Amino acid sequence: MSAPHTGHGIVSVLAGVLLAGTALAAPAVATDHRSGTGPASVTAQTDQASAAVAYRGRVIAHPALNVRKTPNTNYKPIRSIPYGTVVDIKCKSNGELVDGNPRWYLLKKGGWVAARWVENINGTPPWC
Repeated sequence: MSAPHTGHGIVSVLAGVLLAGTALAAPAVATDHRSGTGPASVTAQTDQASAAVAYRGRVIAHPALNVRKTPNTNYKPIRSIPYGTVVDIKCKSNGELVDGNPRWYLLKKGGWVAARWVENINGTPPWC
């Protein structure tokens, strides 16, 4: 009487595991592709993520920071924001130098403020 050959059974089990793993992974890849999470949409997702970030800053000008229509001091202020107020910033641009700093922030509520007088809270905003 000879011993049973066990190698064939192991190969069958391994093949079954590999096929099962492939079958389970295939729908996930197809679903991800259809939902727009494939490599082609990485840039779009990155752009959406940066747009979702709310850039904020704290006014450090005493007693208040002037908000202007354009990124320069040629026009009268349209309003002012008191010292210590936290503001939402949309984006940054270069403008007139203020105390050696050319950066100006466009506020989400409208108007421009000199970045020299705003302390960033959660990073610097993107360029306009």
